[in-house]
Amino acid sequence: MSVSAQLLVEELQIFGLDCEEALIEKLVELCILYGQNEEGMVEELIAFCTSTHKDGLTLDTLNSFEHEFLSKRLSKARHSASKDSGHAGVRDIVSIQELIEVEEEEETLLNSYTTPSKGSQKRAISTPETPLTKRSVSSRSPHQLLSPSSFSPSATPSQKYNSRNNRGEVVTSFGSAQGVSWSGRGGAGNIDLKVLGCPEPLTGSYKSMFQKLSDIREVLTCKIEELGSELKEHYKIEAFTPVLALAQEPVTLLGQIGCDSNGKLNNKSVILEGDREHSSGAQIPVDLSELKEYSLFPGQVVIMEGINTTGKKLVATKVYEGVPLPFHQPTDEDAVLDFEQNMVLMACGPYTTSDSITYDPLLDLIAVINRDRPDVCILFGPFLDAKHEQVEWPTAPPPVVSVTDCEPWASGAQILPFRFPPAPSSSGSCLVFIPSLRDVHHEAVYPQPPFSYSDLPHKDKTRVHLVSEPCSISINGVTFGLTSTDLLFHMGAEEISCSSGTSDRFSRILKHILTQRSYYPLYPPQEDMAIDYENFCAYAQLPVTPDILIVPSELRHFVKDILGCVCVNPGRLTKGQVGGTFGRLYFRRQQTAEGEKRQSPCVSAQVVRI
Repeated sequence: MSVSAQLLVEELQIFGLDCEEALIEKLVELCILYGQNEEGMVEELIAFCTSTHKDGLTLDTLNSFEHEFLSKRLSKARHSASKDSGHAGVRDIVSIQELIEVEEEEETLLNSYTTPSKGSQKRAISTPETPLTKRSVSSRSPHQLLSPSSFSPSATPSQKYNSRNNRGEVVTSFGSAQGVSWSGRGGAGNIDLKVLGCPEPLTGSYKSMFQKLSDIREVLTCKIEELGSELKEHYKIEAFTPVLALAQEPVTLLGQIGCDSNGKLNNKSVILEGDREHSSGAQIPVDLSELKEYSLFPGQVVIMEGINTTGKKLVATKVYEGVPLPFHQPTDEDAVLDFEQNMVLMACGPYTTSDSITYDPLLDLIAVINRDRPDVCILFGPFLDAKHEQVEWPTAPPPVVSVTDCEPWASGAQILPFRFPPAPSSSGSCLVFIPSLRDVHHEAVYPQPPFSYSDLPHKDKTRVHLVSEPCSISINGVTFGLTSTDLLFHMGAEEISCSSGTSDRFSRILKHILTQRSYYPLYPPQEDMAIDYENFCAYAQLPVTPDILIVPSELRHFVKDILGCVCVNPGRLTKGQVGGTFGRLYFRRQQTAEGEKRQSPCVSAQVVRI
């Protein structure tokens, strides 16, 4: 099979990875050897690195990826094939390792039912210092004898957080950020911060895990009808045609994009599920071969134009562009707000490195806040990451970061199971907390209610804001959209596209978020997302197009202007065992006379390494 090194480079750059030529050649070799295409190989490699907590892409990482994942998968395929053919076949090193592991598990199970003798003891003794886990490698393992580490025992360890040498490096800039002195007014500024709702914001917990399929269907149907009505009015469409109606001439259909199977969406598996009013929810396969450009994902509400000569397949000839909501219009209440320039600092967890449960990165961020005195600090979860190795495989209780550990901070807000300092007394910054579905101490349902802290001192209540995930806020009349869910990663894995020219995946996904008018337009959602659709309809929709949208992601950091909305991915404060990035921006509410073109309130923005 033919494999393109350039395509591999482009796929890796999506995840913020730049590789040497030798590594690209190795990846090309693996693609050919295991019959995998470029996109699939990179996705599996990133998944492997994430699950095994490997930082950076090295030759050792690729060797481990081959031996621990690709070889095992190929061996299992051969093993199942040999079972079908009625003989065992030739055993390789992987199948021998599997037999050894099965034998040891059976031996451990049998020993658990017997009293060990005083003599030799086959079972390994499990203690808190030396826990016995299934992940431990057998001393007899042929992998251990022939692993890359046996040939290079002096392999360089991953870079540790405290030894980093790129602190404060600016990695992305937007607007007039060159030569700007980044400093706010702290508590001296006049900050008016309000939480927006549609119509009301989510302020407390709710009962979840009890929803009927008919209720979910009702929410999705209403979404199709509401967006369809807006698009119909915008494009002056007279009427929609049922999706199963025979048509020799081009017709216009309204529906939601879906996949004809449980697999990933591709250009051959697209179906259009019609609305209830015109099509009674009927579905029809879609042929995209006549479209020169498209960008589709499951759950997307679209208007399509095409021909349906048989009633069994729609040959699409046009997909109408989505239309975003209008921006926030100033009210009489906004007239009293000042037009001064304000600074916002934003950071997203985890706030610990993967090899430690101490909050050194958080303390470094506190030092930055005390130095720069931003007007508003927006902090996204996870604050205690459920995916942290010491949370998944605990060997000791997590530490408690108390207020006294942070001398520059005046008081503490307890967000179980640790104490988190809400605002430095020296800076007086307003602080906004957004929870994450990865927070081990909070409700893992979407939309996610805000943290609760009834003991917050009265003097801090005006500047500490505990908000829901997702949410929209207004700061001095400028609207911010906030979400800690990695929507870019979720939608990037499901979106399909075709373009005649250069196309940026991030820009396409951000445009979908704005035009679908939802913080999570993907349906069905990713497997680890527990969505309560009744509350999703009420609290996870965009009330207006935000002036600034903050979407933290594992993917590469950026600042982009999409349809007049400045979208920021500040990255995460830590990535594995090394430091990550945070974001900062200046904004000023613009005075726009009637008839003048709107100007973005975002003056400048940067993404900086911690």
